[in-house]
Amino acid sequence: MSGNASCSHRIRLFRNDWLEKLTLISPFAFATTWSAILIFGAYMGWGTVDVVRGIGLMVLGMLVWTVFEYALHRFLFHMKLDSAAGKQLLFLIHGNHHADPGDRYRNMMPLVVSVTLGGLCWAGFVALAGRPGSLLFLGFGLGYVIYDTIHYACHQWPMRGPVLKQLKRHHLRHHYARTDGNYSISAIFWDRLLGTGIPGKRQEIRSRRKPVAG
Repeated sequence: MSGNASCSHRIRLFRNDWLEKLTLISPFAFATTWSAILIFGAYMGWGTVDVVRGIGLMVLGMLVWTVFEYALHRFLFHMKLDSAAGKQLLFLIHGNHHADPGDRYRNMMPLVVSVTLGGLCWAGFVALAGRPGSLLFLGFGLGYVIYDTIHYACHQWPMRGPVLKQLKRHHLRHHYARTDGNYSISAIFWDRLLGTGIPGKRQEIRSRRKPVAG
């Protein structure tokens, strides 16, 4: 693996060409693969519970995803490791994205990772809830697809409109202001609730103007 790259070339993570290809994903591959997975998840969960409970399980699954997303980004992607091997591992799984955030083929999780993790989570939900666990996974998977679509858009699309602009500003502050905050991408309320939000310039100015108590 190597973290060295010129501005005109993609950062290479593996010397082996086959392994290197596994680190890349196109929007088309993402869309077709995860559409098929979600359709299959809906098929497996169909009829296992009534409609109201089914919707509730899907909503719960999406909420679980938002927690998973925050925790994964904060505690795994940005954990502190001092050894050379540890730093190399962190560069492989996330540091390369910070080194080159504009690489459109590394703005989403590669399929070898997302499908593997998705399968493990699906199995866990089914073990926990039986066949209705597929509906939990369906919500979880929808949450993931929304997350990675938003992440891709933050780096590749203009994102017009107040909500989309806010999502983009929130994530780009994580890249270009401080990396120790704004860990959420799709559910940015978690950063506010957990105190990891990065204030914008206006918020910083207002906080400086507040009188000191005492």
